[in-house]
Amino acid sequence: EVQLVESGGGLVQAGGSLRLSCAASGFTFDDYAIGWFRQAPGKEREGVSCISSSDGRTYYVDSVKGRFTISRDNAKNTVYLQMNSLKPEDTAVYYCGAASWFSVSGCYSYHYWGKGTQVTVSS
Repeated sequence: EVQLVESGGGLVQAGGSLRLSCAASGFTFDDYAIGWFRQAPGKEREGVSCISSSDGRTYYVDSVKGRFTISRDNAKNTVYLQMNSLKPEDTAVYYCGAASWFSVSGCYSYHYWGKGTQVTVSS
């Protein structure tokens, strides 16, 4: 059974921090790039960040550069998204997904998705 399970979301004040985790099972984790997406109510789903399968290359959407950091621990089959200096506009459900392709402009060809974790940033 393929699973991606997000955790670490919650309610935080503007300027605060959260660390999201994406725990994977049921597939060969280090064959895949892992991306984070978010979706706010009534808004389009947005690609936030992704990381390549093994060589440490990363991508960030402009709005989170300098605030968010993606990392992975292949031995633990887990990807993290450290989110600092959070803003109310970061409020969304955050999803992780496993992709076949990493590029400097984002990850592509997603195969698997998690169910999401809620991040709420109050002003």
